[in-house]
Amino acid sequence: MIDYAGQFLTICGLHLLAVASPGPDFAIVVRQSIAHGRSVALWTSLGIGAGILVHTAYSLLGIGLLVKSSLLAFTVMKFAAAAYLTWIGLKALRAKPVTAEALQLPSETKPRPVARAAFFVGFMTNAMNPKATLFFLSVFSVVIDPHTERWVQAGYGLWMAVMTAVWFSLVSVFFTQERVRRRFLRLGHWFERAMGVVLIALGVRLAFASAK
Repeated sequence: MIDYAGQFLTICGLHLLAVASPGPDFAIVVRQSIAHGRSVALWTSLGIGAGILVHTAYSLLGIGLLVKSSLLAFTVMKFAAAAYLTWIGLKALRAKPVTAEALQLPSETKPRPVARAAFFVGFMTNAMNPKATLFFLSVFSVVIDPHTERWVQAGYGLWMAVMTAVWFSLVSVFFTQERVRRRFLRLGHWFERAMGVVLIALGVRLAFASAK
């Protein structure tokens, strides 16, 4: 008999450790929070959560096993993800200082990406991360009993997607508190550039990541 309770609790623990570990998702949400405000950061968080559904879908279909077993597929995927993170990082490196007038304006009046663009950034950052691919393959092939009903497995994936979105939404709320955000904004372009360096470093690290 399958121990669904134990299986679910194990998944919860592993997912909590994975989502709380600093990585591309965290860096993107923090950057969006400071640079563009709460609305953009929340849409980015929802995009990250939606990216989890992509990993869940191909894990259920077995397509992810191809990525894990094929060196070429893994290499193509990781370089695409590394290039994407590096591109975002380079854009952040070009950030300009925030003017004194801008600091006095409500965040809602500042130019910011539309919701769709913010969602897309979060979605692509998570969906293209091969480390997330390996995490989900490990969960679905090792932790989850192969005899577990598909709808139950899909439920696990949906739970992880929702909790991921909730976690990064909380991160967004924290970093967009007026006091916190204003302190970061006073550093303005230096903070964005620092986030750019982090994203580029993550991209480079990802490019040299091993499939094992």
